[in-house]
Amino acid sequence: MALETEAKNSNATATGDAKATATKASGKAKENNNTAGGKKNLNPNSNQQNSNQNLVNGNGTAADGPAAKKKGKKNRNKSPPEPTTEAALSNGHAEKPTAVDAVEDNADANANVEKPQDGGAPDAEADGDDIDLDALQDIGITVNISSPGADLLCVQLSSMELVQEIHQLLMDREETCHRTCFSLQLDNVTLDNFAELKAISNLEQGSTIKVVEEPYTMREARIHVRHVRDLLKNLDPADAYNGIDCTSLTYLNTITQGDLLDKKRTRPDSVDCTPPEYVTPGVSDPPILPLHPNVKNAKGPQALKVLTTSAWNPPPGPRKLHGDLMYLYVVTMEDKRFHISACSKGFYINQSTDDTFNPKPDNPSHLSHSLIDLLSHISPSFRRAFQTIQKRRTMRHAFERVATPYQVYQWASPILEHTVDAIRAEDAFSSKLGYEEHIPGQTRDWNEELQTTRELPRKTLPERLLRERAIFKVHGDFVTAATRGAMAVIDGNVLAINPGEDTKMQMFIWNNIFFSMGFDVRDHYKELGGDAAAFVAPRYDLHGVRVYNAVDIEGLYTLGTVVVDYRGYRVTAQSIIPGILEREQEQSVVYGSIDFGKTVLSHPKYLELLRQAGKHLKILPHVVLNERDDP
Repeated sequence: MALETEAKNSNATATGDAKATATKASGKAKENNNTAGGKKNLNPNSNQQNSNQNLVNGNGTAADGPAAKKKGKKNRNKSPPEPTTEAALSNGHAEKPTAVDAVEDNADANANVEKPQDGGAPDAEADGDDIDLDALQDIGITVNISSPGADLLCVQLSSMELVQEIHQLLMDREETCHRTCFSLQLDNVTLDNFAELKAISNLEQGSTIKVVEEPYTMREARIHVRHVRDLLKNLDPADAYNGIDCTSLTYLNTITQGDLLDKKRTRPDSVDCTPPEYVTPGVSDPPILPLHPNVKNAKGPQALKVLTTSAWNPPPGPRKLHGDLMYLYVVTMEDKRFHISACSKGFYINQSTDDTFNPKPDNPSHLSHSLIDLLSHISPSFRRAFQTIQKRRTMRHAFERVATPYQVYQWASPILEHTVDAIRAEDAFSSKLGYEEHIPGQTRDWNEELQTTRELPRKTLPERLLRERAIFKVHGDFVTAATRGAMAVIDGNVLAINPGEDTKMQMFIWNNIFFSMGFDVRDHYKELGGDAAAFVAPRYDLHGVRVYNAVDIEGLYTLGTVVVDYRGYRVTAQSIIPGILEREQEQSVVYGSIDFGKTVLSHPKYLELLRQAGKHLKILPHVVLNERDDP
């Protein structure tokens, strides 16, 4: 069973400017009130909230750096069990769910939510709107891009686009897609990847931007090898079925039989309209497989038999001084075996064999900045297959080639052929530190990032766009990290913080995220169904807090929360409130109940915040009774 994501999205991926602004935003106290026993707990000014709260899903896995672009790739055979991820988001716009119950849940979660007027972003007056629109004036700019070994490329860009988007444009085009480690220069000045084009003073109509090859680092070399693998596998739908790297399935060209792009195509005079046997009235159990396109014909030609890291890795100290970064092992379709060295200048064939290490360049030597160029030089079969793959790739609609800003999971998948993929195996059993963005020397403080992005100013339209981008980015990263952590918890790769307890009662902390299992560990749900009720509760708690993030009341904050279903288990992942692990939980809760209604607390500050939220949610104040029926 493939993955199903119930996460909403708010806006586009965060830019570097958004992230920079988010980190500069003032951090408010993170310790106020919080509820832990499965009840919703709303926290004013302290940026906290517990128990299945809501976040901003998104760009799943998009990284900040220009090199860390994620593309859709392929899935494998009856892929390993994959998680169903649910997360609350900031704006109440739901991602299209894949199951009927998901549709109903999202409808319930977003019902009766009005746009906030009290405590939310103030309505701009006419003059303010004019100022906002002036700040967002979009001017088209036509520039020429000069790349090594390629013709001059003329493109039209928006003045509001980032330089980083030109990087992505070049990595998507057929002529330049094999380049990853390069910079863009204008008049011999390197452009900042996170600068808007309108901020570049000497950029004019018809200016020529030059693509300059940059020296490789270990990280850039690994990203380049990963990108080559993605290019060779981008026609295979396996990654889309498995939900990897923001890949998603698209059936548009399959359903239209190619008419989506080929508008001049004429249909045959006679069409066989005989219905297939599985839809006739006599069939009691119609199969699901016909709902999927013919995946057998979706694959492109095979370009290589093997592309993997060599067993001679890592380079010894003397070779590191010579610039060696890593070694690759390649088996071509002609059944020739090559050992390739990656150095700061590019890639070349060395004289190593399976039994002998000889890092000297082969004779005659051939150094290429791109691994694709080197493989095309040594293997005619690779050159022909890669050209075919690129032609079929460019025949797709542009929207089919773009990775989604958040991961979309499939709830059903055909049994696909399981092929050899060393890079896939490396991803499954080793760290992705070389590919992913990390704060140096520490794990990320998710609660700090989530709350500071929500505190960003939102008076003008540019400020609101920047804020939503930052929220989208941080929440997307959190959902991705929480999903990986939940899978690691179920697989037994994370040690419990209470290892002496029963397995059902164990809790986990990984990457500054708190994980708990969906079991009735204290008989709170005994009269409601036990573990079955405890399994359902986190999902509906999550839907309950979604609406509070959708209202987006200033001063009312929630914890980052993700609910993940994996291998039959339900895991709740939450960002950690500062200090919650160092003190008694009862001391930090001032509104709500953590003992299932035995003790109910209230606070006037929360009453005011919830009054504002209730106005838009059509929820009136009401009295809650404790176990002694006292209000």
